[in-house]
Amino acid sequence: MNLSAHAPAAYLAADDVIDADHPAVRDAAATLRAAHPGDVPFARAAFELARDEIRHSCDAADPRVTLRASDVLRDGVGLCFAKSHLLAAMLRAEGVPAGLCYQRLTDDGETFVLHGLVAVHLQDGWHRLDPRGNKPGVDAQFSLTSERLAWPVRVDLGERDYPQVLVAPDRDVVRALRGATNVLELCRGGLPSDLSTGSGADAADVTSR
Repeated sequence: MNLSAHAPAAYLAADDVIDADHPAVRDAAATLRAAHPGDVPFARAAFELARDEIRHSCDAADPRVTLRASDVLRDGVGLCFAKSHLLAAMLRAEGVPAGLCYQRLTDDGETFVLHGLVAVHLQDGWHRLDPRGNKPGVDAQFSLTSERLAWPVRVDLGERDYPQVLVAPDRDVVRALRGATNVLELCRGGLPSDLSTGSGADAADVTSR
């Protein structure tokens, strides 16, 4: 799809959620970069780490709440949003522009929930990646030629792709996670169903640094 984004340089800064300047995030990214020197191989390795080595909270039945990239890396678990925060932070830590994207998905055609993705700028274009984590029926892959997301949107059910590439996470996603004590309970009711009103490239209530 056609994505709406600022200049790539806008997607390199750290903030208090995408904490790309955290020592643990920098070290993990640098280790991957040393093993995969090119931007594309490095981005693939970072994607596979976030997808495969960080467990999805619901798949793991793990109630811990993670939000900041460094916390996701430390605890090894998170929702799609948290895993996306880690992937974006690792990419930014090594100078690869990365932003946040979202989908609006449903299981029943009536109840909707946001799903978090990453958009990475490589080979002169933006490409969406889904580090959610694979399981039976889910096969998200790193691809710069055709999207391989966990869930292609079903327009007939009211699902949608949002074209915005955000510099910071959606503010309602951040607020929901910050206010939660059990992420499994949050998933049963409490996650945002739409982007924040007026979401733009710097939508979240976070501090840049």
